[in-house]
Amino acid sequence: MRAETLARPIPEDAPRTAAAWVARIRRKVADAGRTVRLMEFCGTHTVAIARSGLRGLLRGAVELVSGPGCPVCVTAGGEIDRMLAYCDVPRAIVATYGDLLRVPGSRTSLAGRRAEGADVRVVYSALDALQLAREAPDRPVIFLGVGFETTAPAAALAVKAASEEGVGNFCLHSAHKQTPAAMRALLRDGGRPGEALTLDGIICPGHVSTVLGAEGFAFLPAEFGIPGAVAGFEPLDILLAVDCLVDAALGRRPVALWNGYRRWVRPEGNRRAQALLSEVFCTCDARWRGLGLLPESGLRLKPEFARFDAEVRFPADVAEPPARSGCRCGDVLRGALAPADCPLFGAACRPERPMGPCMVSSEGACAAWYRYGTAEEEQP
Repeated sequence: MRAETLARPIPEDAPRTAAAWVARIRRKVADAGRTVRLMEFCGTHTVAIARSGLRGLLRGAVELVSGPGCPVCVTAGGEIDRMLAYCDVPRAIVATYGDLLRVPGSRTSLAGRRAEGADVRVVYSALDALQLAREAPDRPVIFLGVGFETTAPAAALAVKAASEEGVGNFCLHSAHKQTPAAMRALLRDGGRPGEALTLDGIICPGHVSTVLGAEGFAFLPAEFGIPGAVAGFEPLDILLAVDCLVDAALGRRPVALWNGYRRWVRPEGNRRAQALLSEVFCTCDARWRGLGLLPESGLRLKPEFARFDAEVRFPADVAEPPARSGCRCGDVLRGALAPADCPLFGAACRPERPMGPCMVSSEGACAAWYRYGTAEEEQP
């Protein structure tokens, strides 16, 4: 099976409009007499697909399934409870991204703890949290780092800067995760032993690929015999990727990895970011919501940076809690359930009163379906 990165330019006969691209894809699939099932692994792709109505436009020909691409959504319940426990550290400032604020833990959320008096602040980056630590040297500042290979370099940079400057009151709770490990787990057994996930191709995450490089997903054809396409975030970017994956799925081109986001993604990725990750982090087993404990899928601080590790400085004995009754976020993240098929969707679970993280995050599949679902249903 081929495992090469294709650098195909847009074909000369490429349609000039999204409608023509959709018609071209639908025609190919109809001629083949079968449907094609693809998964996107990026929350920004999930939103772009929903907002542009591509799922509805391709319905009946190409099924677009959302995978575990939203960083807040994949953060396991036990991890959320551990983050909540930092609010009890005396005089602590807990800093994190806005998306994490309303994710429910076993009892409450960070927003709930803030309402109870905890000092929980929203920042735009780990470096903002480091600045908080510089300005309040007599208080511990705990940054809650979530995200994939895209946000982890900034967290690594903050820890390295804190080390070099001697900002001893700054520390990081790393819930950072590595995308390829989750892809492998899903392709092996659907994320749960005995539950196979049938896919014809993967729309690879554009943001993560800027760091890892397109070659970071060359294992898809090499190990699993499945095509992959790195895509940008405009509707035409996604349609170009879908067109390529459909061609491969229908035997019209070899199964391979295709980089359709060459304006930002190099084959080798961002070497400086990769070096920074290797300098500060080491891999570890990590628990993903819906997928369980995946070996070598997480990033934690190396021992030489242990003084900046929140889990080392403020240990808490927190067990993984049971899933909220009725919440199917785990199944949605595995592509085993469409958001609208969750019994809580749109009723007990709505953006203003979310029962699970997929309805909280702006990149969550449930939130995207809720916000743009009507537009999709109007497509032919």
